[in-house]
Amino acid sequence: MHAVAFDAFGGELDLRELPDPAPAPHGVVIRVEATGLCRSDWHGWQGNDPAIRTLPHVPGHELAGVVEAVGAQVRGWRPGARVTVPFVCGCGSCAACQVGEQQVCERQTQPGFTHWGSFAELVAVDHADVNLVALPEEMPYATAASLGCRFATAFRAVDQVAEVRAGEWVAVHGCGGVGLSAVMIATAVGARVVAVDVSADALQLAERAGATHFVDGSAGDSAAQVRELTRGGAHVSIDALGSPHTCAASVESLRTRGRHVQVGLLPGGPTPVPMDRVVALELRLLGSHGMAAHAYPRMLELIRAGVLHPDQLVTRVIGLADAGKALVSIGSVPGVTMIMPAVSPDHGVLG
Repeated sequence: MHAVAFDAFGGELDLRELPDPAPAPHGVVIRVEATGLCRSDWHGWQGNDPAIRTLPHVPGHELAGVVEAVGAQVRGWRPGARVTVPFVCGCGSCAACQVGEQQVCERQTQPGFTHWGSFAELVAVDHADVNLVALPEEMPYATAASLGCRFATAFRAVDQVAEVRAGEWVAVHGCGGVGLSAVMIATAVGARVVAVDVSADALQLAERAGATHFVDGSAGDSAAQVRELTRGGAHVSIDALGSPHTCAASVESLRTRGRHVQVGLLPGGPTPVPMDRVVALELRLLGSHGMAAHAYPRMLELIRAGVLHPDQLVTRVIGLADAGKALVSIGSVPGVTMIMPAVSPDHGVLG
């Protein structure tokens, strides 16, 4: 198969020929039709994720495609099925999985981290009966691939972890793929959304996704600006980027008894959190890590009904040959970049 791989952390990413994966007895191999470009892939390439233990390595964890081969123990899937997967794949048998919390599985696997990922023509997925999600026939692969990490993660963060309610103020720090998804989902719930970013283009996309108030994160104290716009602070604040600055700013943006949700992965090293404010205002600090496969139907139904439009967040489609340089320059193009192996190089930015 053709795949994008690297031989050293932070090293060159090149398109090369690699052996085809074989399915585990409990797994499948999927022919990749689309895979998303995500900042988590950048963290892995930089060596910030301890799950990547051997090199060379193939990144990529947001994917949709067609089942190509099936292991002998798989019961619910056959070749030809149109599928996507969560970026966290559960084992199906640990204590967390037994109560339906596969997103925090004790023995989780993640394409692009624990094993070769989806910047490739083929990718292996373990424990298929637990982790595969059937796609509606009318859903394009590019839309489906954007669900596995960013949109599904944002959906659970907004809907289930933060429990956002109509009329609440929600601040979203970082309007990349996760942040724009959170803006769209919170708006659909009926919340009033403040988008925070240093990029004017990203804030423009946030407006298209439903945000009504905007903060230029490069223009002074962003948390103070959020508190002023919301007359005392947000009820919910989401760090969708993942940096010490955005984490602290998200907490500082909250009103009394507000909820901070950390979604963006933080780099190694200390992250200063204003714990005096957490105590004084009785703030809640919450983490959100993906969404299990069994929880997808409600999200898929909202997409089918036209309440949510993840396809509108895709701003660029590129071929596999351009995936490496796109990962190196991640963040330079607002919105979601989608990699499709069948697309020719430099397909371009969508209007």
